[in-house]
Amino acid sequence: MNNNASACRWCGHPVAESAYAAEHGGEFCCEGCFLGYKAQQHLLRERDASHLALVEALASALDAREQETGMHSKRVACHTQVLARHFSRDEDWLLQVYWGSLLHDIGKLAIPDSILLKQGPLSADEWAIMRSHPQRGYDIIAGLPFMDRAAQIVLCHEERFDGQGYPQGLSGENIPWGARLFAIIDTLDAMTSDRPYRQGLSFDDAKSEIVKMRGSQFDPRAVEGFLAKEDTLREMVEMKCMVSPVRHTTLEQYQSPVFVEEANGVASDTANSLSDSGDVCAPLMTHRGRGYHV
Repeated sequence: MNNNASACRWCGHPVAESAYAAEHGGEFCCEGCFLGYKAQQHLLRERDASHLALVEALASALDAREQETGMHSKRVACHTQVLARHFSRDEDWLLQVYWGSLLHDIGKLAIPDSILLKQGPLSADEWAIMRSHPQRGYDIIAGLPFMDRAAQIVLCHEERFDGQGYPQGLSGENIPWGARLFAIIDTLDAMTSDRPYRQGLSFDDAKSEIVKMRGSQFDPRAVEGFLAKEDTLREMVEMKCMVSPVRHTTLEQYQSPVFVEEANGVASDTANSLSDSGDVCAPLMTHRGRGYHV
């Protein structure tokens, strides 16, 4: 017997010197095992497609509720993948990160319209209700067994590395890794996007703020990953900006007391949406959330 013989990827039996077939790094001892594996892969692809359709349907429901195109959610989901893939090639985990990023604000489906769509500043009681959206989002999707890790990202996407976030006040490595990565991308998108009360920061100014908040709002290791993927993320952010040319707000204007007071009085974001012609942009309402979203 050949002690160095590999095991069949399907049945586990030793494979003869000449395997029936090999695929994706595995060998198969016979036709039956190979066909069984192929059938399983087909079913898994169909399952993944069904799961993705469900997740995107949920995201679309939130889009309709907030009267916006959902480009923020899809954009941050894609950008978070860039950062996540810098650290891992585990496709199952990456899919969970994508789903969690896409559905991070799904809990806002449970927020009353009078609060979610309010044009003026929120009262303390209204902010308390708004800040319940991570827990509400978790409650919505936690019962789906294929979204267990995605649900944790939804629950923890407003946490801060220093423990000053919500809803649980988690800190450091107690925050799921995917949520720590998402936090950087969510803030990057918020700072570089237009608002009714100001225009987006440049990528460089947003980068400076993210680096400055390393160790407080953001995980230092996640920030290092952000810097490693800077060229890719810069290009992706600037592609968004190219759709709607803007005069960037300076960092000083962004942080000024006048700006903060004005931001607190507006309480809505903007998203750029291309018309069917592909060259017309319209300001649309988006969500409240992380501090930079206001």
